[in-house]
Amino acid sequence: MRKIIGIGEAILDILFRNNQVQAAVPGGSVYNALISLGRMGMDVTFISETGNDPVGKIILENMRANGVHTGCVNVFSEGKSPVSLAFLNEQNDAGYVFYKDYPSRRLDVALPDIQEDDIVMMGSYFAVTPALREKVKELLDLARERGAIVYYDVNFRSAHAHEAIKLMPFILENFEYTDILRGSAEDFRNLFGLDDPKRIYREKVDFYCKSFICTDGPHDISLFTKNFAKQYPVPQVKAVSTIGAGDNFNAGVVYGLIANRIRRSDLDSLNEKDWDDIIACGTAFGSEVCQSMSNSVSLEFAKNFRR
Repeated sequence: MRKIIGIGEAILDILFRNNQVQAAVPGGSVYNALISLGRMGMDVTFISETGNDPVGKIILENMRANGVHTGCVNVFSEGKSPVSLAFLNEQNDAGYVFYKDYPSRRLDVALPDIQEDDIVMMGSYFAVTPALREKVKELLDLARERGAIVYYDVNFRSAHAHEAIKLMPFILENFEYTDILRGSAEDFRNLFGLDDPKRIYREKVDFYCKSFICTDGPHDISLFTKNFAKQYPVPQVKAVSTIGAGDNFNAGVVYGLIANRIRRSDLDSLNEKDWDDIIACGTAFGSEVCQSMSNSVSLEFAKNFRR
């Protein structure tokens, strides 16, 4: 079975609506996607870190219960597991406050085995922070050497916009390693001051990566490839929470790649029908997550959707 290897943050999200706690859910950009893929029966490994404390125990137990291998999670004693407070507004979009206390030595783990056509997922600030750059680059070098597909969700939020210039070398280096790049219009406004998908692709992405997906909340999804460009409408659903929607769109795209037996060597030759099916998987996963307080697809969805 092809493997999915993700690298990213593991955190406990505490959700508030009208200043009242609604739920406490383990999360993180790549974490959310991997939980969904584990529920879909995929072979999933997460490279991450968490504290040796009650929050870390919740995070690890959730991973194991959903089929995610935890052998590459560094459990540290110096410091505490990270927690985020997510405040939902009237549109059920979240604003965040983060509490983090990491040790001085970060991500002290060995990398897992990676083989040709496995899929490596990375994203958000975790993928560009200087403190973790050595380990992230080690993983990307291994992925390239072995012929794995690299999927990168930029996920660069406004809280880090002031660091865009400083982090740009790492961001562009990630672009170079990437086979499929996904980001939101907000991400690219924060990075480049641009939000027109066609301009972003032409001026900032195409040189590095030929397959580009730009999402924009409830607005159309824009796809750009070596051979064609296309827009896809976003299914209209009654959102309970948008936390995890983009993360699970990523999970759906990765699931679509594996379900359709798409190899790394196939990417440049995928036709419109191929991409229609891949994007449909992404929108199905993302829409499902919007309809609950969970950060990942439900077990019932996974059972019914699995191919």
